[in-house]
Amino acid sequence: MQRLFLRHILAQDASIEADRSQANYLLNVLRLKDGDQVLVFNGTDGEWLARIEVTGRKACQLHLEKQTRTQTAHNDLLYLFAPLKHARLDYMVQKAVEMGAGALRPVMTQHTQASRVNLERMEANVIEASEQCGVISVPQVQETVSLKDLLENWNAEGERVLLFCDEGEESQNPLTELVELAAQGVKSLAVLIGPEGGFSQEERALLRSQDFVRPIPLGPRILRADTAAVAALTVIQASLGDWR
Repeated sequence: MQRLFLRHILAQDASIEADRSQANYLLNVLRLKDGDQVLVFNGTDGEWLARIEVTGRKACQLHLEKQTRTQTAHNDLLYLFAPLKHARLDYMVQKAVEMGAGALRPVMTQHTQASRVNLERMEANVIEASEQCGVISVPQVQETVSLKDLLENWNAEGERVLLFCDEGEESQNPLTELVELAAQGVKSLAVLIGPEGGFSQEERALLRSQDFVRPIPLGPRILRADTAAVAALTVIQASLGDWR
């Protein structure tokens, strides 16, 4: 069943006017009819079954009939990444949502190629991915930060451990470090993916000097940044996250 993100309070028997783009999508792209049903969510009120009432060629109302899932908490996995350009950034954001990131934050590094990040576009990709993969706790999109400022203000993250994907790490197996963290009962995590050109030697030294940082490798091959994102989140979720 089609899922739709709404920026409205969701409650039993509520009637919500779909905005023009959503109404056009439901009626003219999906060709749904009067009386058809969709699933709707807003990231705070759970997921609801809604019945479509067509009120015009490009207009409809959504009548909430029953709650299908109660609201879940955000995953406590912070995804930090050096921004990429356009389509590859869109892909990376979508995959991070699918892999269970609870929040996404761009981090500017010395070798970052993109000079700015369109956070509204990021949020649109987060919502689209959430609609498609069944997420009801929509990941947060956080403001862009420099790597230096991120590390200097890390105490705001409490006990969160930062997993730094380091292609210069001597070993090739990320599970060595992850299994040790699992044995220690670590639950609050962040993962940092660098830019296409990698971290500078100065940045690597700065990261390794922090007691909350744990470097992990991602195998014997050099990965593109968007591939590294999927690889890192996969091993983290399998060893420490919600795949267990």
